[in-house]
Formats: sequence, structure tokens, C-alpha cells
Amino acid sequence: MAQSATGRVGPRRSLAEGDIVAAALGLLDQGGASALSLRAVAAAVGVAPNALYTYFRTKTALLHAVTDTLLGQVDHRLLADPARTWRDRLALYALDVRATLLAHPGSAPLLLSSPLDGPHALAAGEALLGVLAEAGLDGDEAARASYLLMTYVLGTVAFDVAELEPGADPLDDDARTASRRAALDIPAEQYPRTAAQTDLIAAYNSTEQYLWGLHRLLDGLERPRTDGRQWRSPAGRDAGT
Repeated sequence: MAQSATGRVGPRRSLAEGDIVAAALGLLDQGGASALSLRAVAAAVGVAPNALYTYFRTKTALLHAVTDTLLGQVDHRLLADPARTWRDRLALYALDVRATLLAHPGSAPLLLSSPLDGPHALAAGEALLGVLAEAGLDGDEAARASYLLMTYVLGTVAFDVAELEPGADPLDDDARTASRRAALDIPAEQYPRTAAQTDLIAAYNSTEQYLWGLHRLLDGLERPRTDGRQWRSPAGRDAGT
């Protein structure tokens, strides 16, 4: 009998968990999240579907491993480069996260629905908190800022993927912008302000726009709040400090 990394005892294994995750990632790339079933993964690695339970107790556990493997492909060393400022480290890391996830467009819905608590995700989160502490944020502020940044990154990638046309290169900014520009038809007489920004709107999924938003977030994190105010909801309830 053999014991899996998840603690399950089962029959002796003929595969490695990495083989199964790699097969699942291949299916994800070919057909998106809907193509990921235990039956399909089992067929890809040449075993019966029930054999996968020796490695992963549930489909959710397998998907969790896939998302954490993707996050492990991001170069976390970018967050620890002492030769760069904390802002540059965060920007380079955010670019690498975006490029990694866009290379696997089917991963977006999985990441938005999975807890980011695998070993790679936790290691990245710890490094991110360290960079934010170096930027002068205390423990609570750093934790809030970490969540804010990951929400921005994952949300932006999700929007990028949602508008990705079949067969399009998600990393080809020029082609994607040209395609979006050709599809935009905004009546100037009804929406004059929007129509005036058609070219910029067409580039919303570009790296330039991604970095613009990221640096606006970093600008806000870099400015210390010294007035002691609390942020409040529109109803006047305290929304935290």
C-alpha cells in the first residue's frame, strides 16, 4: 500500500501525481475548464477513473493541485531581487503572473473559484507580504494590500480571457487590440465621451493598460494615511481602516 501527499492510503502507484496534474493541465489548455473531468484525465494517463482516487480524493483536490502548479510556474524570485525597488519587484511579478495565466486561458475560472492555499500559493503570498512590509505597510495593511493586488491581477486576467477570441494569441497585444477595435461600434451621437475613447477602450486588454492600473494601485499603497480617517460605506457603516 502507498500513502498519497493528501494522506490517503491506497494501492501501490504506477504514476506520479505530477503526471496526472500535467495531463489535467493539457486538457485544460485544449478544451478549457469544462474539459477537465476525472474520466478524461484518467484516459489521458491510461488508467481507470477510480485509480485516480489513489492520488486525489476528489476532482476538487485535483483542480486545486492544477491551480497551485500553475502558480508554481511563476518566478517567485522576482519578489526577492535585492537589486530592484519594491515597486519594480511587484510590477515584474505581476507581469509574470499575467503571462503565465494567459498562456493557460482555461485556468482563469479555476483560479477564481479555488482557495489559494497550496504550497506555491502560500510561498508567493509570504514573499508578497515581505515586499509590502518593505514598502512600509504594517501587518494588517500588508495583508489587505496583498489581497487587493491579487484581486486586481486575477480579475484582470479573467476579463482578458473572457474576451479572448478562439485561436487568438493572448499575449499578442497588437492583434487583440486591432480585433477589438474592429468590433467596436459606439454611436458617437449617443455616447460622445465613450466614442472619443474608442482606441483606448480597444486596448483595455493590453499590457500597457494592465501596468497603468497596477501602478495606480501601488501609488495608493505608497502614500501613507496620516489623517486617521476610517473608510466608510455609502450607508455610513465603518468599512475598516
